[in-house]
Amino acid sequence: MKFFIDTANIDEIKKAKQWGILDGVTTNPSLIAKEGITHKTRVQEILELVGDLPVSAECVESDYDKLIGEARDIASWAPNVYVKVPMTPTALEVVKELSPQGVNFNVTLVFSLPQALLAAKAGASFISFFVGRIDDMGSGEAAQNIADAVRMVKNYDFPKDPEILVASIRGPLQVTESIRSGAQIATIPYKIMEQLFHHPLTDIGVKNFYDDYVKATGKDVDLGAASL
Repeated sequence: MKFFIDTANIDEIKKAKQWGILDGVTTNPSLIAKEGITHKTRVQEILELVGDLPVSAECVESDYDKLIGEARDIASWAPNVYVKVPMTPTALEVVKELSPQGVNFNVTLVFSLPQALLAAKAGASFISFFVGRIDDMGSGEAAQNIADAVRMVKNYDFPKDPEILVASIRGPLQVTESIRSGAQIATIPYKIMEQLFHHPLTDIGVKNFYDDYVKATGKDVDLGAASL
């Protein structure tokens, strides 16, 4: 499974890269607005940092002509840019038009299996299921929908070879469910990535090893690296 980081913060991306777990980056206008920088400038900074890893950058236009122009512009920033568009009829028209021309799309705000099918048929490369928002509704369908979508992209032929990307992750449990469902990608906020390193028994075990070492040798040990 590939781990993307869902952020526009350069320091967070650098840290995930140092951990050796970074496979890509997803951004959106809200995340970039928090950084106080223009969309294109920040995405270009991210591209310089991560090399050829996939970076998703989102369109904001809704009119067809404006959206297709914006999508072309974003795609021109680098070959590994994935243009994010919402799951709407107009956006899928743009995907259908530009995907055969080599533009990679991340269709986002997907909540159901039929929506995933439509995105795949249009030519999406990534199909982003928003599990947190589905779980907020209390339906309990998120994990099953993802598993069904994974089977769907394996069972049928589509213009691209789409990957199911789990987004809107609110905690480690949803990462676990994503792994179990067979999703190809999970995009995870930095704070939740940090939490994945920890388990109460791991923390207890590290402290026990430390205490035993100090008792046996009389030497102190810096546990900073173990506690992130």
